[in-house]
Amino acid sequence: MIAQTIQLALAPVFVLVAMGNFLNVLSSRLSRVVDRSRELQGHHVATSGPEHDMVVAEMRLIDRRMVLVTQAIRMLVMAGLSIGTTVTILFLEELAGLSLQTVAAAFFLLAVGLLMCALVLFLRETQVAAAQLQIPRDYLELHRDL
Repeated sequence: MIAQTIQLALAPVFVLVAMGNFLNVLSSRLSRVVDRSRELQGHHVATSGPEHDMVVAEMRLIDRRMVLVTQAIRMLVMAGLSIGTTVTILFLEELAGLSLQTVAAAFFLLAVGLLMCALVLFLRETQVAAAQLQIPRDYLELHRDL
């Protein structure tokens, strides 16, 4: 019977591995955003006028990205804990002879829901990042014919 439990626990463990890879991506994005934030903080005090306004505008987007990535990481870690709880419950059910299938299913569904929330936050962060990468209108000098 323990062999069946191990087989049953494999699916959640594979999800956990995928979530670890996703967590690595989010951590890398957060690291880059923090580095850019530090760079902009240096420009903040050294600029004035329109250039200062552009630095502040970018800092606001960077701040939004940090919030979104941090929330996504939080959701993903909670999903990972739910997956771990699911696997633990599956083994407790087998070893203690308890009927905990509903509890295991609930924790697995919670994990999937949290994972989906993390993905939505990641999507939103990439949208903010894409908007940030657009060339500022001032640099395009659209009022001039070239």
